[in-house]
Amino acid sequence: MKNFLLVILLFMFSLQSAFSQKTLKLWPDGTPGPNVSPKPEETFDGVRVRFVSEPTLTVYLPEKEKNSGTAVVICPGGGYWIEAMDHEGYDFAKYLQQHGVAGIVLKYRLPYGHPGIPLQDAQHALRTVRANAKKWGIDPNKVGIAGFSAGGHLASTAETHFDSGKPNVTDPIERESCRPDFAILGYPVVTMKKEWTHMGSRENLLGKNPSKELVQEYSNELQVTPQTPPTFLFLADDDGAVPPKNSIEFYMALKKNNVPAEMHIFSEGGHGFGMHVSGKPHDQWRNLVIDWMRVRHLIP
Repeated sequence: MKNFLLVILLFMFSLQSAFSQKTLKLWPDGTPGPNVSPKPEETFDGVRVRFVSEPTLTVYLPEKEKNSGTAVVICPGGGYWIEAMDHEGYDFAKYLQQHGVAGIVLKYRLPYGHPGIPLQDAQHALRTVRANAKKWGIDPNKVGIAGFSAGGHLASTAETHFDSGKPNVTDPIERESCRPDFAILGYPVVTMKKEWTHMGSRENLLGKNPSKELVQEYSNELQVTPQTPPTFLFLADDDGAVPPKNSIEFYMALKKNNVPAEMHIFSEGGHGFGMHVSGKPHDQWRNLVIDWMRVRHLIP
C-alpha cells in the first residue's frame, strides 16, 4: 500500500512538474497608452477572456533535460473580441512544453478602436522573451510566434511589422528585437480586404470605415518581405469563417519573397479546431508542426 501511494505521489509530482507554469505582467511598470477597454476584464466559460486591459504572459518552460532552447509566443484567437485561452493557448503551450519548447501564452489587449495596441503587446512579448532568455534557458535566436484565427492575424502582423530593437530607450526590454525567428499560423485571418477577410475581426480591429491606408497596413499578405521569417500554415478547406484564400495568398507572398514556408490544407475541420481532438486527419497538424520544427533545426 505504501509503495502504491509513493507511486501516485511521484506521478502527481511529475505531472505538476511537466505542466509547471508562471504568469507575469507583460508591462510590470505599467501598461503604456490609454486603457481602451470599455469594461473590466471578464472571464467566461472558464477559459475565455474579454475586455483585457492588463496583458500577461503565461510561461510553460520544459524540463531541463528536454529543453531545446526554442520558445513560441502564442496568440489565441477570438475575432479581436475575445481570446480563447484554452485550445488556442494553454493547451498548445503544454504540447510544446512536452516537446522541449517553451510555450508562452500572450493574453493581449483588444483594440477597441486602437488597432496598434495588440501588435504593441505582441512585439513587447517577443522582446520580453529575449530579455529573459538566459534566465529561462532560451536561445534568443530561436524565438517564434504562433497564432490562431484572429490571433493568427496578430502573429502574421508581428512577423511583417518589426524592428531590431530601440537602442535609445531607457527600458532594456524595448532594446531587444521584436522580429520572430519563425511563425506558426492556424487558420489565420491575414487580410483586411473586404472581399475575403473575416469581417468581424476587421471591424473589431479597424472599425467600420477604415481608411485605405489602414486596410493596406494590416493586410499582411501585402507586407511580406525577404526578411519575413519562415512560416508554417495549417487550415481546413471547409473553413466557413475565414476563407482559405487568407492563408493561400500569404503563402504565395512568402514564396514570392523566397521565404521558406510550409502549408497544410485539410479537407475538413471547419474553423477553430485548435488543439481539440476529433479523430479526423486535421488532428495531425500538431505532429506536422513538430516535424517542421525539426526540419528547421529548432528542436532536435
